[in-house]
Amino acid sequence: MADRGLGARFTAWVDRNLPTRESFESNRWLRPIAHRILHSSLWRMTRRSVPRGVALGMFTGILIPMGQIPASAVLALPLRANVPAAALTTFFTNPLTTPFLFILYYKVGGWVLHLSGTSPAEARTAVADTGWLQWFAADVGLPTAVGMAICAVIGGILGYFVAALGWRMWITRKWRKRSTERAERQIDVAL
Repeated sequence: MADRGLGARFTAWVDRNLPTRESFESNRWLRPIAHRILHSSLWRMTRRSVPRGVALGMFTGILIPMGQIPASAVLALPLRANVPAAALTTFFTNPLTTPFLFILYYKVGGWVLHLSGTSPAEARTAVADTGWLQWFAADVGLPTAVGMAICAVIGGILGYFVAALGWRMWITRKWRKRSTERAERQIDVAL
């Protein structure tokens, strides 16, 4: 066990714990909609479904603070997006990136709403006068919500195009490698 690498152990753990198609079909809660959930287009890696999944994962990851993975999986059904790609992309927002993202959301929302930043002294006075929750809802909440919505749309669009470009580059590289191997085989046969 000690001689196996971390990647091999992780793969073995995933293989042991990942639900199977049969477990989805036999689950009494999922049985009525199992045909829809198990549709092959939702799980296959294609040039259309993966960028849709990445875009959906970015959108739900940014816009929905809690329950991002279930939300992206449910939204993947009508959009025919790749469910694993959507679920994995939601990990873009995690405990390490969330504080920086919320600052970004606030800055973008403040810029769009044409709000000037308050100094730390003004913020302390506002918190002391009106209470923390009142200050947060009145002064921080709206710009953050607007910035979050804008960043979710932009993140989804960027995610779609980056994934589509990455997919195209990957396929192009595979075709070049295949044609090079084919040319080498033809040279070997000719000699």
